[in-house]
Amino acid sequence: MNIRREERKRVAIEKQIDENLKRVYEHDATQEIPDKFLELLNKLRDQE
Repeated sequence: MNIRREERKRVAIEKQIDENLKRVYEHDATQEIPDKFLELLNKLRDQE
């Protein structure tokens, strides 16, 4: 019985981690890219 309880607890923790990672990613994905970063990307592309 303890094994099942521990398995459910582990699954719940993994689900919570997944949900938190998705929230962070979604939040970051909606942020604008800073101008300095875009400038660096353009410089790298120009070098190719």
